[in-house]
Amino acid sequence: MRTLPHWADVVLIPLISLLLAGLLSALVVLAIGENPIAAFKLMVEGSLMRSSGWGYTLYYATNFIFTGLAVAVAFHARLFNIGGEGQAIVAGLGVALVCLYIPWPHWSIALIGATVAAGLFGALWAFIPAYLQAERGSHIVITTIMFNFIAAALLNYVLVNLLRPAGAMDPASGPFPEATHLPTFQALFSTADTPLFRGAPANVTFFLALIACVLVWLLIWRTKLGYEIRSFGQSETAANYAGIHPKRTIVIAMLISGALAGMMSINTTMGEAERLVLNSVEGAGFIGIAVALMGRNHPFGVLLAALLFGFLYQGGAELALWTDIPRELIVVIQALVIMFTGALDNMVRMPLESLFAMLRRGNS
Repeated sequence: MRTLPHWADVVLIPLISLLLAGLLSALVVLAIGENPIAAFKLMVEGSLMRSSGWGYTLYYATNFIFTGLAVAVAFHARLFNIGGEGQAIVAGLGVALVCLYIPWPHWSIALIGATVAAGLFGALWAFIPAYLQAERGSHIVITTIMFNFIAAALLNYVLVNLLRPAGAMDPASGPFPEATHLPTFQALFSTADTPLFRGAPANVTFFLALIACVLVWLLIWRTKLGYEIRSFGQSETAANYAGIHPKRTIVIAMLISGALAGMMSINTTMGEAERLVLNSVEGAGFIGIAVALMGRNHPFGVLLAALLFGFLYQGGAELALWTDIPRELIVVIQALVIMFTGALDNMVRMPLESLFAMLRRGNS
């Protein structure tokens, strides 16, 4: 029998964890001599009360949706893909190559090509750790971490020695052609009378991320492959007995995970920078782990958690700009959220289980 109702596991535990993280964050803000209520109000105003703030929040959330989905798919197969950072870095190289060297007639066609390239390059970078895990038993956490550093070094070499325009000092590729530039929310939703999302980098990649959420839900809960992934994650022995090939499942789950992580590079490389630059991923691969944990590895939960972390990122920028609160404080808040939703999950879960058990005994 389920110890907790499903709604309590999905909604109540993350909500209580968030409240506890928020309470401790308020104490940290208070300890450095700032008003936590005023700080939270500034975060809300800068992230949610202006269209430009929403534009930045949704831009960050787009990155976190892709990396959160990537981690979630791997988690369902009992795999800890910590290599989303490297997979997105290499996928950015794939996006740059198709944008720079293929003459696209229109951004919509270029977006399809970039999506395919990002998925392929990200999956390719995830394949080697997946193969090593399936065939050699090399732990996926170790190999994916190593591949993050290899990807960063590879990108640095390619930018400095191969893609950097002659005479340029900046380690970046040349600008992408105009036909590959993705429409921003400002271009899509602004009018002459009501300018919206002014200067914000949010673009049509956000809608691609929403489509990815739906497709991942269909994959995991409505397909034979998704059933195999979940069965393998629940019990490798039982899945093997049922005829599910463990090595094949490991590789396929990691390929899908790598492709999803890679697709965030469309947002950063093609949508925002419109060229390939160093450090465009900016830790989104690691934030995806927290997003997946908080979203309970469900696409809808990942979407909500990604919006929360997008709010934290943009709100942190507002705090750093308008107050004496350092930008690093937002890292502390993120760490508290991760700690309560991940490492200290049982601290919230066990009292709730006892409470619901008492309520059931009282009703019986």
